[in-house]
Amino acid sequence: MEITRRTAIVLALAALPALAITPAMATETTTVKVSLWDKGDNSMDDLGSVPPMGFNMVGASELTQQATMGVTAKPSSVSAGKVTFEVKNDSKGTVHEMIVAPIQSATEELPYNKDEMRVDEDKAGHLGEVSELDPGQSGSLTVTLKPGEYILYCNIPGHYVMGMWTLLHVE
Repeated sequence: MEITRRTAIVLALAALPALAITPAMATETTTVKVSLWDKGDNSMDDLGSVPPMGFNMVGASELTQQATMGVTAKPSSVSAGKVTFEVKNDSKGTVHEMIVAPIQSATEELPYNKDEMRVDEDKAGHLGEVSELDPGQSGSLTVTLKPGEYILYCNIPGHYVMGMWTLLHVE
């Protein structure tokens, strides 16, 4: 039997539904590139002299543009499912880390311990972290995220209140 060009096209088109997205393909991992940054060795000099800039702390929204430390995530919105955070400490001289936690409400502060100058990670419900990265180092973390809002923050003492956090929206 000879296959004509028309028969070959019909056979190819009939095979297309088999090429549709399968459930396994739909659960592929999304990658978020995260930069942990600061403005140099003097980034902590204003600690205690400026109002805290942690998520939803009084005055934070007006001050975050003055932050001397921060977290940048690209993209800032992802689909629910497995998410891999590729994290790089872009500082030239300061150790940073990245923690992932859900936020319950856009009006609630994270549980902050003023004496330790850190977020209480257990109370915040952390989902994982890329711990203490030396300057220039990279690390990664893969977690499964449900739809909602999440915060990515550095919890080295003082860093969070100096503005070292960002939000991630999961659809």
